[in-house]
Amino acid sequence: MDEEKMSILKMIESGKISAQEGAELLAALDQKPVEVGASGTNVKWVRVRVYDLKTNRQKVNVNIPYGLVKFGLKFIPKEHVKDINMDEIMEAVKSGEQGRIVDVTDEEEGVHVEVMVE
Repeated sequence: MDEEKMSILKMIESGKISAQEGAELLAALDQKPVEVGASGTNVKWVRVRVYDLKTNRQKVNVNIPYGLVKFGLKFIPKEHVKDINMDEIMEAVKSGEQGRIVDVTDEEEGVHVEVMVE
């Protein structure tokens, strides 16, 4: 079974999301890439990574199907992305941007956040 599907099932099992939310996420995984932007670029995933600068370990690793970006972003711990404007991320995704759209290092909090669209 895919890693993403197992993650969704574990979130349901632990009570982090409801069965209905899990079903929506699973359905989105099976969707074909969505065409967005003027260039007609296929975008399928928004990937969010948060790294601990002190230990160089990954704290957050979230892969969100494009169709559920708005829904999926609420599962990212707010303390890790407090200085990031989620509306800007949504706008970048809608406009068809690809690659790394956020790359922020917060030395005070000791975290590095990356958001990629693929």
